[in-house]
Amino acid sequence: MKTSIKIALVAFLVSLAGLGYAQESRQLQFFRPAGQDGLNVFETGKQDTVPYTGLKVRLGGDFAMQFQGIDQENAGDTLVELGSNLNLPTANLNVDVQLYDGVRMHLRTYLSARHHEESWVKGGHIQMDKLDFIKPGFLEGFMKIATIRVGLDEFNYGDAHFRRTDNARAIYNPFVGNYIMDAFSTEAFGEVTLQSNGWLGVIGVTNGKLNQNVVVNDNTDNKLSFFGKLGYDNQLNDDLRLRLTGSWYINKGTSTGGYLYGGDRGGSRYYSVMHTLVQGGSDFEGRFNPRFAELTAIQINPFIQYQGLEFFGIYEVASNGVDNGGSFTQVAGEVIYRFGGQDQLYVGGRYNTVSGEMVENGPTMSINRVNIGGGWYLTKNVMAKVEYVSQKYEDNGWGGTKYQGGKFNGINIEATIGF
Repeated sequence: MKTSIKIALVAFLVSLAGLGYAQESRQLQFFRPAGQDGLNVFETGKQDTVPYTGLKVRLGGDFAMQFQGIDQENAGDTLVELGSNLNLPTANLNVDVQLYDGVRMHLRTYLSARHHEESWVKGGHIQMDKLDFIKPGFLEGFMKIATIRVGLDEFNYGDAHFRRTDNARAIYNPFVGNYIMDAFSTEAFGEVTLQSNGWLGVIGVTNGKLNQNVVVNDNTDNKLSFFGKLGYDNQLNDDLRLRLTGSWYINKGTSTGGYLYGGDRGGSRYYSVMHTLVQGGSDFEGRFNPRFAELTAIQINPFIQYQGLEFFGIYEVASNGVDNGGSFTQVAGEVIYRFGGQDQLYVGGRYNTVSGEMVENGPTMSINRVNIGGGWYLTKNVMAKVEYVSQKYEDNGWGGTKYQGGKFNGINIEATIGF
């Protein structure tokens, strides 16, 4: 798709923003609000507060645009020189439909994305919080605590995916970048979530594939992926909220399951970093995907919110299941302080490190990143933010590659709309 068509699509999406106010009456059941009202919402709750009045269609969208001013270098002085300018804007089109009482559909399309030259259906799913379509009151007691999701979309491993930027949906992310090991993939999946008195549990399965096909050949070793989550999330009093979850993901195939840290079709949020003069680079530079086969991953996420102060953390281990082993550990901590009459302003910082080895007892590789920034919700659906980012590639595992002595740092300013 030519740039002019992309720009036209982005302009169309921005023009849709005015529909957000007209859709206030089109509230959907068990739905994460778009914009500031959706901050710090993880799994959709089980409070049945929206009456079912028939089929409803909600059109929504996201728009994001950055001014990037980043410098970079490596030991061999082989990286491209980066200027300070605007990145290509990104845009999403979101369609949410209340199909029946307690039954909702979601579909997201990337209208404009860094990694795709054409519009791309990111994925979609159906969510069932009631089974009255089978028979009124069917399994009513069970469905008061249960949510069933089925589709080809992002599945619920870890908590970081609720706070990340999804192409143009940047309004929940206090910074511009996502985490270095960005656990996010769109696969054919089914999952059941149980929530009761603050306790929650998730159990699910995917087919382990990002690119769907039915071809079998001599190199095929497809296996299902199994994932789950256990946790506690409770507003203890007016000032204090505590959430702690642990998630796991297992795939025993050698030709499936390697997409957990490489399933985002939108590309990295830092444009052209670590690209070389001769060979260029991928659209996913700045992140790290170990691409392990027979992957086992565990992620632990604490979240504490006291008045305007909040902390979100990650402790994650990803292990290779094949004979030569290897594993990586990710640690991240994010502190945000929100203030103003409606908490519309915030400042904060994030530290993120990944270290490990590609094979057992191999050379150590580490990546360290610091983000410092702040933002302003001009309205609940319009946001501006600025960050300083510094990322370094360290340890001897990068020797002989473009990452040896590699680092980049600079300023990003982002404007985003989500409705």
